[in-house]
Amino acid sequence: MTQSGLKVIKPGVLTLVQDLGRFAYQHIGLSPGGAADEHAFLWANRLLSNRPNSPALEICFGGLQLEAFAKTNIAITGAEMNATLNERPIKNWQTHTLNVGDKLKFAHATSGIRSYLAIQDGFQLQPSFGSVATVMREKMGGLDGDGSPLKAGDFLPCTEHKPKLTTHVPPLFIPDYQQPLILSVIPSEQTDQVDAAELEKLYHWTYRISPQSDRMGIRLEGEPIRPKLNGIISEGIAYGTIQLPPDGQPIILLKDRQTMGGYPKLGTLFVLDAFLLSQQQAHTEVRFTQMSLEEAQEKLRYFYRFFGA
Repeated sequence: MTQSGLKVIKPGVLTLVQDLGRFAYQHIGLSPGGAADEHAFLWANRLLSNRPNSPALEICFGGLQLEAFAKTNIAITGAEMNATLNERPIKNWQTHTLNVGDKLKFAHATSGIRSYLAIQDGFQLQPSFGSVATVMREKMGGLDGDGSPLKAGDFLPCTEHKPKLTTHVPPLFIPDYQQPLILSVIPSEQTDQVDAAELEKLYHWTYRISPQSDRMGIRLEGEPIRPKLNGIISEGIAYGTIQLPPDGQPIILLKDRQTMGGYPKLGTLFVLDAFLLSQQQAHTEVRFTQMSLEEAQEKLRYFYRFFGA
């Protein structure tokens, strides 16, 4: 094999090629997709001085094994998966140098559920509708453009680079995925369709993440919330939307969400909290608090300006 890149020896539980997503196509029914935890994804690319949108790997739950067919540099961020390079433990949230023949392995997640592997200059892949983001439901994006997760024998092309000095994320910016999670909600124009006593349940009770959750959305289990209406005219769905289906158990919609929905909405989860939520395992308890739109906008502007995204 003469091409430069990484070969997949074992794909792990679920490993997907991701970037920041596919934008301006929801009107034709395409989900944006993209990295579930943009905080970890953007840090991985920043450590390598990559463009913010450079394609990287999202490793869910672990088990990925790769062999290097290139001299290059990588960065690992996100969930702790006790990665090893040639059987030697390597640190998370920093860069590492690969040489031809090196074996990179990820064990199973012990904190968080999604790890990100970026490579210098990104993986060299052909985009579909402006993005390589893998959306399995829509059979779009990924290595071959058909929405498939990585499988054994796949080859991820990259460019070669000389070793670079190790860079790491300052401890201040490394999240603790095991800390109790309090999620901020921005009220929406439909919040008043829920009686105050019913809405108060969201902020008073503790909810648990259902095992029936995925990249499309997080289903919650807890005290049912009953809206005034069981349905509305279908409309566009934003990232972080908190839908209220007839059973009263909230659903928080994430990156692979549908583009339209007809359930009433309790509000919208603050984007940075949605990234943290995507790192939580089933049965994790979560609580909610309110945030103003102005505060959310200010924090989000600072976040994306920092990463140049």
